[in-house]
Amino acid sequence: MRLLDSAPASTHHAPQTSDTENAMSITPQEALTRCIEHREIFHDEMLHLMRQIMQGQISPVMAAAILTGLRVKKETIGEISAAAQVMREFANKVPVADRENFVDIVGTGGDGSHTFNISTASMFVAAAAGAKIAKHGNRGVSSKSGSADVLEALGVNIMLTPEQVGQCIEETGIGFMFAPTHHPAMKNVAPIRKEMGVRTIFNILGPLTNPADAPNILMGVFHPDLVGIQVRVMQRLGARHAIVVYGKDGMDEVSLGAATLVGELKDGEVREYEIHPEDFGLQMISNRGLKVADATESKEMLLEALTNVPGTPREIVSLNAGTALYAANVADSVEDGIRRAREAIASGAAREKLDQFVRATQQFKA
Repeated sequence: MRLLDSAPASTHHAPQTSDTENAMSITPQEALTRCIEHREIFHDEMLHLMRQIMQGQISPVMAAAILTGLRVKKETIGEISAAAQVMREFANKVPVADRENFVDIVGTGGDGSHTFNISTASMFVAAAAGAKIAKHGNRGVSSKSGSADVLEALGVNIMLTPEQVGQCIEETGIGFMFAPTHHPAMKNVAPIRKEMGVRTIFNILGPLTNPADAPNILMGVFHPDLVGIQVRVMQRLGARHAIVVYGKDGMDEVSLGAATLVGELKDGEVREYEIHPEDFGLQMISNRGLKVADATESKEMLLEALTNVPGTPREIVSLNAGTALYAANVADSVEDGIRRAREAIASGAAREKLDQFVRATQQFKA
């Protein structure tokens, strides 16, 4: 493990200023002007602006212009935090009573790696080892197979109500929240995003807006700058234990093929550091063998990992599930988490957890 300079990752962004110095609302035209002038939209203003966008109260042309402007000037930690807060307000919440060891395992996507669904495989292993998982996901956009695609290929019923997801978490320790079901207000934004065809703030908001409000998270990101940014956003949003990762080979996962940049929020403090496979007794292996063409291939590789077939899929799932177990506070360290993950795979508990989850979701099929 190598400690890095832990100065705020937003130093290249617009300066942060006290929200109380600024008006609570802002017109779309004023917001666009701020973006053009590379000035920040302050917290309360961003809340107001995002509520208008989410409710379709801003024209598609103006909304697209603002989203583009935010991207060009680079969104600040404050802007992202406020936007995530609004998306959480509009989400259909999942009721969860017991929040101990409760974690989300999620990635921003957009890394262009086209690997099998590592975080989805990891959730079954982590759940088998004692974590409770609230995974928030969608169909593939930039990837060949999104989490929803591979889960459907495995026989999972993803079309559950928030109450049914909560019941699955109680019964199996796993809940999958299909994003369109839980974020109905996104219908006002989806056509704009589709027509724009470029990355916007919404690409980094998805992992921040878990409808079950999981207090712990393992989040993969598509750009190294986002490690420090997203972990500090999670800090503002009240996360308990957050681990944000970026593989230096470009993966939005903990990588076996390169060092991984880590931003960790724990006990209210943020640290940034670098980890390597060798730190945990693992061999550095290229991720080329993890690429898939579609959800069917992703399913096959996921099952290889869960059924203890020796190879890179099993190793990278053990590494990521182990990190998730640490994020969930089940394990004392990533190394301890990897040991627990290996046991869950070798014993057959991880594969059984998958079968249990499929049965639990199918009980709700009409």
